[in-house]
Amino acid sequence: MSVKQEPWFAPKRYGYGTGLPVAWQGWAVLLGYLALVLTSGLMVEWDEAIGRPAAALLIVPATIALVLVAKARTRGGWRWRWGEKD
Repeated sequence: MSVKQEPWFAPKRYGYGTGLPVAWQGWAVLLGYLALVLTSGLMVEWDEAIGRPAAALLIVPATIALVLVAKARTRGGWRWRWGEKD
């Protein structure tokens, strides 16, 4: 039995990729990512020697995870779009 996955993100009108979230789950993912990035920035401000590598170790996997989730949950998938023609 297959469960239909509702989209969390809208596709971009022009170009390749995803646009803004269209569901609360997408907003939660995006706000969680932004909170992690801001926290990483605060770690760098607090102690640059420790904060910079720690921030990199947090931001890189979080960015990869954000891209994978957005790609999996974008309505219509990721493909090149030409605006109103699609």
